[in-house]
Amino acid sequence: METETLGTAQRDAFLGLLDDASPVVRRALLLRFAELGPAAASFLQTVVRGPNRVAARHAAWFLDELKFTDPVAEFRGFIRSMHYELETGALLLARTISPRLDAGECCGQLDAIAARCRELIVEPSSAREKCRILNRVLFHECGFHGNVEHYTDPLNSFLDQVLERRTGIPISLSIVYLLVAQRVGLELEPVGLPGHFVVGCFSDELPFFVDPFERGLFRDVPEIFDLLRAANHTPKPSDLAPTPVREVLCRGCRNLVNHYAAAGDTVRAKLFAGFVEEFEATYAKHATG
Repeated sequence: METETLGTAQRDAFLGLLDDASPVVRRALLLRFAELGPAAASFLQTVVRGPNRVAARHAAWFLDELKFTDPVAEFRGFIRSMHYELETGALLLARTISPRLDAGECCGQLDAIAARCRELIVEPSSAREKCRILNRVLFHECGFHGNVEHYTDPLNSFLDQVLERRTGIPISLSIVYLLVAQRVGLELEPVGLPGHFVVGCFSDELPFFVDPFERGLFRDVPEIFDLLRAANHTPKPSDLAPTPVREVLCRGCRNLVNHYAAAGDTVRAKLFAGFVEEFEATYAKHATG
């Protein structure tokens, strides 16, 4: 049963009641949602992912009370869907470890960072000039930085934790950068280099790259190639190609396999290894089908 079967009036009525603190109203909603089953679960999950942080928090409470949530199953379903969207995928990935994650809060933080960037952007501005503004806001005003001291800490890979702690690894900081850029209308791409992760801009005459792990350091193509050579990799043009969202999220899972294994958490290492296998099997099935 899809969310739409609730009807617009019914969805609006539920939205208006989600934040009602009355125990009587809460019990009545719990009973009604239990009766509706999958339709209610779908509705509440949509609210959790929506922009209204207050409603999202209350929807998450109802989902938890009703035991409608299975974050691991939800992420597997996302993988199998082949409908890959970076922000949704990053939040679902984080929920596999933090089921009570407030998606609305995460989105609100990204919205606030983007709003500050828009305050400082003076149009017309080039993509490079806009990236300078993002660098100022993210790395100087907000204090995002690479976690050099505890690089293999698994928390570095989860969007909610990166936003809360203001630190991460190249891929997670790049995801934050991309999600803020998306909100200000700046077209950037994820670029998964061998052994490193950066953000690429291909809209200017010459492409350039931003390294969020290095507080937004700009790099041109020769500098990227020098970086790869320093890491004992023979660079090739295909290294600079945008990385599909599927592979961004799969690479994040691979990192978590290694980082949880290093921490001695074999259970979670196995969990994320399963996600990697799911990504690879889904892609192989699609490619050969």
